[in-house]
Amino acid sequence: MKIKATIEKIPGGMMVVPLVLGALLNTFAPQALNVGGFTTALFKNGAAPLIGAFLLCMGAGIHIKAAPKALLVGGSITLTKFIVAVALGFGVERLFGAEGLWGLSSVAIIAAMSNTNGGLYAALAGEFGGEEEVGATPLMSLSDGPVLTMIALGAAGMANIPLMSIVVVLIPMLIGMLLGNLDVQMREFLTRGGPLLIPFFAFALGASIDLSMLIKGGIAGILLGGLTTLVGGFFNIKVDRLVGGSGIAGAAASSTAGNAVATPMAIAQADPALAEVVAVATPLVATSVIVTALLTPMLTSWVAKRNRQLKAQSAGGEDKI
Repeated sequence: MKIKATIEKIPGGMMVVPLVLGALLNTFAPQALNVGGFTTALFKNGAAPLIGAFLLCMGAGIHIKAAPKALLVGGSITLTKFIVAVALGFGVERLFGAEGLWGLSSVAIIAAMSNTNGGLYAALAGEFGGEEEVGATPLMSLSDGPVLTMIALGAAGMANIPLMSIVVVLIPMLIGMLLGNLDVQMREFLTRGGPLLIPFFAFALGASIDLSMLIKGGIAGILLGGLTTLVGGFFNIKVDRLVGGSGIAGAAASSTAGNAVATPMAIAQADPALAEVVAVATPLVATSVIVTALLTPMLTSWVAKRNRQLKAQSAGGEDKI
């Protein structure tokens, strides 16, 4: 059986297929992985340590000279996501009020569109990108959580910018960079291990997703996911290329992280007046998490394919000259 070849025919298949399988199992048999021992540790709770190992392995492939470019790409995309989310969110609120359009309030839009699924980004950057895309991962963690959304809405918690969340992402990458730049053989050894980890942490990420949220979120939630990947992705890719990137990082960052589901609740605690809006926003954001987990790999795969086509055309033109 050609299982690997079949999976790889699907855009971002090594990420998407295990993620969907994990989500299906968690939705229809949520207790199946709660048997304890190695099974639960790997398939249910293993996402964080596996992503940490993945970042160390991929960090080994980053040359120190490439670090400034990676920081520029990551910072530019993070800022772009924030600006686009705030502009669209406040635009909807100004036109349609606090309740928003079809339930798409500023809370839901900013929470979903300003947040990046770090694990998905790391996997896609490792599969389709290079050292600059992988090196941008720590800065993507700036948008991973409720702080940017709370700042945008003027709620409490503005002083709690999660500096430590950036540091903890940097540590495994820095260890990998150190080893890879000190020893070429270590670089070759570690970078080969990165792609191997993708399906494992993808399954664990999927095992935290409940597909029933698609029903609760409905069309509005699906629309929110589409806005995040397609509209947000358009600007992310443009800015990525504007600062000298390939567009891969911009596409790979066009998702909503799972922890964004908790963002509306954090906002409600900071501003109880938004409680009713938050109750509607939560399932919409959850739906966006699921939709973008499927759309973002497709977008990233398309950008990578388009880049290869343009490169081939350029090479062909030079040959004729």
